[in-house]
Amino acid sequence: MSTGDGRPAGYIPRMSHEGYHESVDLLPEATKDFHRAIESLIEELEAVDWYQQRADVTKEETLRAVLLHNRNEEVEHAMMTLEWLRRRDPKIDETARMFLFADGEITQIEAIKKAAMAAGEAGSGGAPAGPGAGSASPSSLGIGSLRSR
Repeated sequence: MSTGDGRPAGYIPRMSHEGYHESVDLLPEATKDFHRAIESLIEELEAVDWYQQRADVTKEETLRAVLLHNRNEEVEHAMMTLEWLRRRDPKIDETARMFLFADGEITQIEAIKKAAMAAGEAGSGGAPAGPGAGSASPSSLGIGSLRSR
């Protein structure tokens, strides 16, 4: 039986990000886990938005405090999930290191960092430029130590 528009009875429309786009039987477990994490990240960020909206409109101060507490918990969950994704995807890691915690105009960060890298490579025979460059730990943002040596 169908709904009259070619879809089977019981069809529930989904957002494009929901579900798999390829046969789940063909996907490796790592891809399924990655998808689960992305879905979870989306849900956590939606929850942040919902709690913020609710907190903004309530007139009851105690409820506002509870809603903002819940919102902040969802931010924590989102960041934990984003970190899980970053640790497993080199491009997410590279891009996070480029943009997160960087100073300056967001839309200019990539061009500025690429120009600085090119200038450093040209001036030092390909070695990273500046004190501490190249000694950044894997968990740093790649800027090396800011402490005096």
